[in-house]
Amino acid sequence: MVACEEKPPSPSDHAVVVTESYFPDWKAHQRSGYEVVRELPHDDTAYTQGLLLSNGNWIESTGGHGMSSIRRVEKETGKILLKKALKKNLFGEGIAELDGKFYQLTWESRNGFIYDAESLQQLGTFNYNGEGWGLTTDGKALIVSDGSDRLRFLHPKTFRVLREVFVKRGGKPVDRLNELEFIEGEIFANVWHTEEIVRINPVDGNVVGVIDLTGIYPDAGRLNPEFVLNGIAYDTEAKKLYVTGKCWPKIYEIRLLKLK
Repeated sequence: MVACEEKPPSPSDHAVVVTESYFPDWKAHQRSGYEVVRELPHDDTAYTQGLLLSNGNWIESTGGHGMSSIRRVEKETGKILLKKALKKNLFGEGIAELDGKFYQLTWESRNGFIYDAESLQQLGTFNYNGEGWGLTTDGKALIVSDGSDRLRFLHPKTFRVLREVFVKRGGKPVDRLNELEFIEGEIFANVWHTEEIVRINPVDGNVVGVIDLTGIYPDAGRLNPEFVLNGIAYDTEAKKLYVTGKCWPKIYEIRLLKLK
């Protein structure tokens, strides 16, 4: 990667938060394409590792040694409202919001950070095994990817592994799982160095759908092969989906369309 420059319980022991009153069309589709609804500005020097919406603004984790940060960004303008830099030896990764706090991973240091969701003041740290890649939450646990086909569910206070699932598509492992977002009872995951997002059943790890985002920002690979798709955010109230990539100049609001 480069910058811009205890026995786990069974799945039934862990509740999954699902929005029962809303069933979007895309849940019935095994393959989806996209339509760009609108484009929003994005800092093209931000090596996006995690993205979410919080109180109407973007919260973004950026990577790169000497360039990593957590930042609050005005959604409509792309203006950085508040930014906290990580130490130069740390490489920022995924981010999630739970119970008034933001949790941020780092890549190889096995250190995570906890922030107050209002002030971005650091409240504490936590540790985990292996690399940190993507992070999201189902409202109960923190869900972590590490670049493999494994997703781990961590207790948000003790950081003990509650359980883990191995992601499979047609019975075959899906690795390089990166940025994560929990959306309507499913885990959406970027697959690193592809233009695909996989939709994962959080109970058994099976891929229930694939989103093909081919061509959404065709210049990315020509500028730098590492400027890949890697940012998923969801507006839970408006039911809107957003995607971006590392050092992309735009965040795209998209509508999912059925593919044959």
